[in-house]
Amino acid sequence: MVLLGAHVSISGSIALSVDRARELGCTTFQIFTRNPRGWISKRLKDEEVEEFVRKRREAGYEVVVAHMPYLPNIASPEPLSWRRSVKSLSEELERSETLGLNYLVCHIGSHMGKGVEKGVAQVARAVNNTLSKVESRCMILLENMAGQRNSVGAYFPQIGDILDKVGDERRVGVCLDTCHLYAAGYDIATEEGVEKTLSDFDASVGLKKLKVLHLNDSKGKLGSHLDRHEHIGRGYIGEKGFQLIVNHKKLRDLPMILETPQDEYGDYEVDLETVRRLLRHG
Repeated sequence: MVLLGAHVSISGSIALSVDRARELGCTTFQIFTRNPRGWISKRLKDEEVEEFVRKRREAGYEVVVAHMPYLPNIASPEPLSWRRSVKSLSEELERSETLGLNYLVCHIGSHMGKGVEKGVAQVARAVNNTLSKVESRCMILLENMAGQRNSVGAYFPQIGDILDKVGDERRVGVCLDTCHLYAAGYDIATEEGVEKTLSDFDASVGLKKLKVLHLNDSKGKLGSHLDRHEHIGRGYIGEKGFQLIVNHKKLRDLPMILETPQDEYGDYEVDLETVRRLLRHG
């Protein structure tokens, strides 16, 4: 079974996310465990956790992914911002573990003008700090960036450097976002480009570290450094690129999560059907 899903809402209750995923026909899904636009989170209620766990078990979801909120920046060189971000990462890992989730995806972040080397060191410190405080089976997954100004982790050697500095490497992996890859300059729209990208990733990071794929087309051109998601097939990666990606023998068994727009061109139903069609004809 291909693990294909989307980032679904927890509005009303975290447990409702399971219902929304089922309605879409997802075989995996991703959530925020709380409001992603603030620093403060409400404590998870026991009955809310129990209902989520029950519904997930009944629906048979083996892999469910959480995503960090938007504000934390674990690459920050500023002590207060960094400590706040690490506190948020620790809290989210605890919440994800309480819910029994498999992975927690975290954007690698921005060095804010202090240089990639400083950013890499701050991210590794943040991860090590969190892992020392929180006992969990839930893995932290570092998500590649699109190459925006001051970003850390848009390129595989930087991700490899971070992981080399992590103490308990069994508890940390990588989530690759297709839009971010393309925007950073990895040409995954062609067969040759996909093969080279995976070869480069394996050399710098190791394919065994790749645990989740975010499937998003790109509104920006190759190497644009523009983090703008587009519907599958409507962006510069295109249907041909995604057909190569989702059917690739080294990627097909990974959980694949859509974070595509919901606009006049459609919603997750449209993109899920597009990917299913590409899988059938791959």
